[in-house]
Amino acid sequence: LVASNQCFIDSGELECVWLLPVLEAVKVSPLIEKVGDHKDFKKLLRTRTNVLVLYTKTATSGDSHLKLLSDVAQTVKGQGTIAWVNCGDSEGRKLCKKVKVDPSSKRGGAELLHYKDGTFHTEYNRPATFKSMVTFLKDPSGPPLWEENPEAKDVIHIETEKDFRKLLKREERPILMMFYAPWCGVCKRMQPIFQQAATETKGKYVLAGMNVHPAEFDGLKQEYNVKGYPTLCYFEKGKFLHHYENYGATAKDIADWMKNPQPPQPKTPEVPWSETDSPVFHLTDESFDSFLEEHPTALVMFYAPWCGHCKKMKPEYDEAAEILNRGADSPGVLAAVDATVHKAVGDRFKISGFPTVKYFEKAEEKYTLPQLRSKDKIIEFMHNPQAPPPPEQSWEEKPSSVSHLGSEDFREALKKKKHALVMFYAPWCPHCKNAVPHFTTAAELFKEDRKIVYAAVDCTKGQNHELCKQEGVEGYPTFNYYNYGKFVEKYNGDRGEAGFTGFMRSLRGRDQEKVVKRKDEL
Repeated sequence: LVASNQCFIDSGELECVWLLPVLEAVKVSPLIEKVGDHKDFKKLLRTRTNVLVLYTKTATSGDSHLKLLSDVAQTVKGQGTIAWVNCGDSEGRKLCKKVKVDPSSKRGGAELLHYKDGTFHTEYNRPATFKSMVTFLKDPSGPPLWEENPEAKDVIHIETEKDFRKLLKREERPILMMFYAPWCGVCKRMQPIFQQAATETKGKYVLAGMNVHPAEFDGLKQEYNVKGYPTLCYFEKGKFLHHYENYGATAKDIADWMKNPQPPQPKTPEVPWSETDSPVFHLTDESFDSFLEEHPTALVMFYAPWCGHCKKMKPEYDEAAEILNRGADSPGVLAAVDATVHKAVGDRFKISGFPTVKYFEKAEEKYTLPQLRSKDKIIEFMHNPQAPPPPEQSWEEKPSSVSHLGSEDFREALKKKKHALVMFYAPWCPHCKNAVPHFTTAAELFKEDRKIVYAAVDCTKGQNHELCKQEGVEGYPTFNYYNYGKFVEKYNGDRGEAGFTGFMRSLRGRDQEKVVKRKDEL
């Protein structure tokens, strides 16, 4: 800023005056609520559920914050509220005294405090950046961003596809890019190792990270064959060469691999179980009935070659068969059917999950035995066949306030609800099992509100698989938010009770804000 002088003649004499430039006040967004009165402050906390308040020592000490917060307020409109209290004017001073806040003791004369559901929640101590603040206000109890971790300073954090393309174009050094999702457990476990490798190889290679879970990156995921998280891609001079697939690597493993990057070794095709030297009788659609007629007592395992639990059980089943199938006084025999090949038998016995173990007597199905997985249990059962304990109730069978939907009623049910959070899941998925109690508790809390529903879809059931595909489900669990049946966004927040309830409260708070605004206008 430059001062200028202005001269004029007064009573025959030349007079000059220096004119100092006037500093322009920071433009504050009308979305930032200026609060001074204590009653207004209490009303704000009563009517809004997610409020970030900037307290400043003077009218100008928060200028840098206000400029940034104006942009943040625009982005989180309807999901969170930003307010400003100037503790320097007479009214604001009284308010700050009452709420025991003194921004003059803080660096820069400004302090940011967050209020949740009407009470103080936490001091905002994350980076004063647009992305961090928006992420915080969208999920105040959620984990910090990866780039906020000081130990991840040597990882290049990419935000947009444009930045990603720029990096590929300008960077001469080899790049290892981790495409990840914030909620992914394997990603979280791998990030400290990845950032350590980035520090150890700094200057030689570039290790970068990019959250590609949002739908806007679907094209990028397709381009680099990202089918799960994390997916690590290696680039040289802007060209993708191959994937890095050692997800249990140490920092040294990554650094060593970068010195001599090799494509993943092609996996040796697995020899079908039926073609190995297995003591189990392997049955087909054609041989199934005649085998059971020849063997009055038989245990049959229906399996799929790709199924992890089946692979784990095979050696146990083989060992049990070694003892049972070849003994002179054997109480019965062990057989197996690949239900992905011999579908007629699988369909006949309504096989919907793997492995499924059934016990047959005189060619008639007698029991389904989910508890038989180990050699000892199998042998014990065959010597003394007993009815299994009653199966554990599925989530759908347990009474709860969660609405369980399928392809036949999904669209119709959601059309009637203003706010619907839908969990797409698979019953066998561990992350789903962890989320179920929290999701169920959240549904219970909002059960009286007719505009709100917490719904669930079992993607493994009947035609639901097709529905889940249509709704963009690529992994389990996936959470989608719908407004009167229309998809709005994916929920990527905390998967605990606080995350699920906080998300719905913010939506309900948004509705209340609109009602208050309308009343004020009237």
